[in-house]
Amino acid sequence: MFGARDEKTGSSGADSAAGHPQAEVGAFEDLFRRFLDEVVNRPRAVVSKLTPIGEIVAGHLGRDFRELPVITESMPPHFLADADLALDAVSAESDGRLLGVDGGQMRGHQAFVDLLVNPHQAFSPGPVDYVSTATGPKTERRSVAFGLRLLHHEGSPIVLLQRDGDPQHGQENARLEIIAIDPGVADRFLVDLRRRMLELSVLRGKVLTIGRSQFGHGTGMTTFVERPEVTADELILESETLEGITRHVVGVAEHRDLLRRSGLHLKRGLLLYGPPGTGKTLTVRHLLSRTAGTTAILLNGPSIGFITMAAEIARAMQPAIVVLEDVDLVANDRSLGPGGNGVLFSILDALDGLEGDADVTFILTTNRVEVLERALADRPGRIDHAAEIPLPDREARRRLFALYARGLPFSTEAIRTAADAAEGTTGSFAKELMRRAVLRAAVDSRPASDDDLATTLGDLVSAREELTRRLLVGGASDAPRPGSSFGSVGSV
Repeated sequence: MFGARDEKTGSSGADSAAGHPQAEVGAFEDLFRRFLDEVVNRPRAVVSKLTPIGEIVAGHLGRDFRELPVITESMPPHFLADADLALDAVSAESDGRLLGVDGGQMRGHQAFVDLLVNPHQAFSPGPVDYVSTATGPKTERRSVAFGLRLLHHEGSPIVLLQRDGDPQHGQENARLEIIAIDPGVADRFLVDLRRRMLELSVLRGKVLTIGRSQFGHGTGMTTFVERPEVTADELILESETLEGITRHVVGVAEHRDLLRRSGLHLKRGLLLYGPPGTGKTLTVRHLLSRTAGTTAILLNGPSIGFITMAAEIARAMQPAIVVLEDVDLVANDRSLGPGGNGVLFSILDALDGLEGDADVTFILTTNRVEVLERALADRPGRIDHAAEIPLPDREARRRLFALYARGLPFSTEAIRTAADAAEGTTGSFAKELMRRAVLRAAVDSRPASDDDLATTLGDLVSAREELTRRLLVGGASDAPRPGSSFGSVGSV
């Protein structure tokens, strides 16, 4: 076969091919081009194949869902438990079903529709994924982290995919993804769901703090703390000062209905100022103990940067209290130069952003009232009342020392003598004095005595005076600068 001769030329086919290499290459190129056109470059038919989960969704909706829009509701992670509570309530009312989705980690990176229609991965029903979410300082709830809910709203079928956030991959917020035959039904469903979330919220009536996510994306996370229990007897304040503070915070809350009917604003601001250790934080804790059922958000240090988020929570959960401790660290007077102004503007926006009838109290504390930005007091509703928490006088020191010495083996006379000798000290000093005096005796394996109290007082006063001398080298003064906005304020 391969040795056949050409009758016209007398040459074999092999000789012809060997004699014309260009013709052979050209023939191969034509053949390869046809191969590319017919096999490789030919458009392939798209296989639109429902997954097992997709079959279930199609059966629930009663029609082809591939042309229907997906409506996505995104929410901060601290609202996941609220959404789960609300969805459980809706599901119970409409005989809803909850399904998991099998498929490992891959399913978490798939769009909702790709879980339902996928020619490569047959996503099928599997176990529901749950995550433990805090509902209080000591309570938790098992919330759906990845699950498919088959529901009805207004008699119309709805399919909802519930996902927790995935901070490790840049998805901080939780998501609800909804497919409904009627988009209008989906919109009304979301309105009803948001209402239920507010009513059932695990944040309502709790005390919480806000801090940065461990992955650093900056949207924040909430942590519940126990509501403090501090009685008025534990506050060594002048009765007139304490009465003004409680009337402004607690009294307004007790008469909110009357004030609203009278067209008077409820939103209010309180400033507590004075030297460190005089009891500003203790006063705040007393106010929180007096306002059970009120949502309270505590911000201090870097967390003050979350003031916008705190104000949003307060608006939704009112009655509410927002506490900003040591606000002078971020709200300096702009005339003093740059520094912290970005947070200052956020604070001003938060104070102004709520309507006057919002039952929200802002409580600010500061050790350095003289450096605060005067704009904080320019409008009602920012700072309506300011109260000084001063250094205790002799009688107040005696009460403080007796308070912190309660139950300890010191005589009344020794306690009073120590209080009289500790001029210029604060309640925190008295508390530390008692701790050290007891510890001094414990180290020697004996009960504490009046001598331990006197000796410890001498050590503490000496150390305190040495530190004061070092801090004030050069004649620095803590006196308010002339013309400061809060330098002599008592009640604004």
